[in-house]
Amino acid sequence: MENLFSHPESEPEPSQQDDDALEPFIITVVVPTNVSHAFQGFTDHPHLWWPLDQESVFGEGSHVEFEENLILETAEDGRTSVWGTIDDWQPPLSFHASWYPASTPLWSTEIRVSFRAVEEGTEVRLVHDGWEGAEDPAASRASYAEGWPRVLERYVRFMGGAVA
Repeated sequence: MENLFSHPESEPEPSQQDDDALEPFIITVVVPTNVSHAFQGFTDHPHLWWPLDQESVFGEGSHVEFEENLILETAEDGRTSVWGTIDDWQPPLSFHASWYPASTPLWSTEIRVSFRAVEEGTEVRLVHDGWEGAEDPAASRASYAEGWPRVLERYVRFMGGAVA
């Protein structure tokens, strides 16, 4: 009889799909303006470009804003939902936040958005990571991999850029 505390001779290999599911999601866009203006457009005016009809808690008619150390959505009836808590604010170069729209900080992931001068204007790079903090890591990553391109496409258009 085998020892109850023995280990199998070899551990099963995790599938490549499992590894990919928890990789950071990285998306980069370029807007035709300077770094300071790009940061300001992203953080001071998300209510003008964020696709609230597709990517929000309360839907069309709500308002999203960066308020002190929070990213906050407010419904027309005054209800609020905190999307994230900013814990590193480096204007106009970057910010980092715990990210948990429609959830709680208990189930948060992380986003870092950075702004860098390039020949065509400003490169905006969003890294979404920390999937192990999500309630369903693989499903969360897949959902954001679908949603972030729509969100950033609207931002690029708002900033006067062409969308491919």
